[in-house]
Amino acid sequence: MTRAARQTVVPFEPPATVREDVAAERRAVFDEQKKSFLRMVSHELRTPLNAVIGFSEILSCELYGPLGAPQYREYAEHIRASGHKLLTIVNQVLEIARLEGHAADMDMGSEPLDHALEDTLEQLSVDLRESGVSIDIADDTALPSVMADGRGLRTMLFNLLQNAVTWSPPGGVVSVSATERAGMIDIVVSDSGPGVDPADIPRLLKPFEQGQCALTRKTNGAGLGLPIVEALSGAMGGALTLVSARGEGLTARLSLPAA
Repeated sequence: MTRAARQTVVPFEPPATVREDVAAERRAVFDEQKKSFLRMVSHELRTPLNAVIGFSEILSCELYGPLGAPQYREYAEHIRASGHKLLTIVNQVLEIARLEGHAADMDMGSEPLDHALEDTLEQLSVDLRESGVSIDIADDTALPSVMADGRGLRTMLFNLLQNAVTWSPPGGVVSVSATERAGMIDIVVSDSGPGVDPADIPRLLKPFEQGQCALTRKTNGAGLGLPIVEALSGAMGGALTLVSARGEGLTARLSLPAA
């Protein structure tokens, strides 16, 4: 055997910079595919759900005349309420997938908290009316502004307030305040619900976890609200902190950069 035949062929190894460039290009392609998939799923799920909700509202209001038996109106109202709950879960699942897949687009800017809270309370009007829970906003005429993505800010406030309303007793009060601390704005949302054991708080920040055993809990939901808030706040340079104890309600502190 000749010396040339005995030589070992060493495979070509591209430089580290080339490998990094290729990996970055693949990540960019994957992120774009993720965004396209989420846009498609969002449209395909929300469109029929919005139709179900819209037509059930027409039926429950008897817009074009009486339905006949009163049970029909009651059933239409059940369809409408169930459609709203399902749409909320769909939105939350798509949001957590968007955030975990690094496909979130943030448009950061100065956002007045009073405007964001006003929009959020309008979204929660049905929940507040049905539960009898009221929202007490401290110094609502002098709320500061935060640096945040407008859509993301409203998503965080909605999830925090909906969670507080859900766990508050009928006729309870949810307290909201905002104070500045070391260049950050602390938005504090406190409820008067049953609270949770402090050891359970890390679990509540994991997707699809709920505050009670799935067999005994009294509320519906996918357990995505708080994880979404934590992910969004981190993407905006902030943080979410939860404080609670059994029988003492839950306090959520959302910290965001001051504008």
